[in-house]
Amino acid sequence: MIWPNAVRANVKTGHDREVLAAYPYRSACPTSVWARLIGDATDDILLAGYTNYFVWLEQPALHHTLRRKAEEGCRVRFLLGDPDSETTRRRESVEDVALTVSTRIRITLEHLDRLSGVEGVEARFSAPEDGPNHVGLSVFRFDHDALVTPHLARVVGHDSPMMHLRRCHDGGMFDRFAEHAEELWEHGAPAR
Repeated sequence: MIWPNAVRANVKTGHDREVLAAYPYRSACPTSVWARLIGDATDDILLAGYTNYFVWLEQPALHHTLRRKAEEGCRVRFLLGDPDSETTRRRESVEDVALTVSTRIRITLEHLDRLSGVEGVEARFSAPEDGPNHVGLSVFRFDHDALVTPHLARVVGHDSPMMHLRRCHDGGMFDRFAEHAEELWEHGAPAR
């Protein structure tokens, strides 16, 4: 190769190939990215944020979109924190904001009630022992794309950074985060 350093500086060649974008704040990710990822998913949508509250606000007619997705054969899953858990109470104390974590979870549950009975839509609470692992990391997966938010110590989710990942190979960053979310899902209990 004639210019190996120049190529390496401008072309992703390692594990970072799976990182499509990084945002200093989750709220900096355009809502159009979320809409495209939800709209393009055909097999599996897993929204494993602790509250998932914001998606209902940012995505117009999300109930209809998710219902259609499920009717077309896409599995739609929500993994939530238990609003009555000790982890939730601790996080509320840390965040110390008027719109509490438990309220945000309950709002999501209220939205999910509109999808009750739709085959292919499921909701679970993370297991009590997994609560601390769940509250610190949100993984939103759409087939082979994921939006991942590691939550910073004392800020709400929209103020934490986020990465957009796309699966390129076995054992990469996408797989690591997807496996984490699947493990939490497997240990979870039905939300209703």
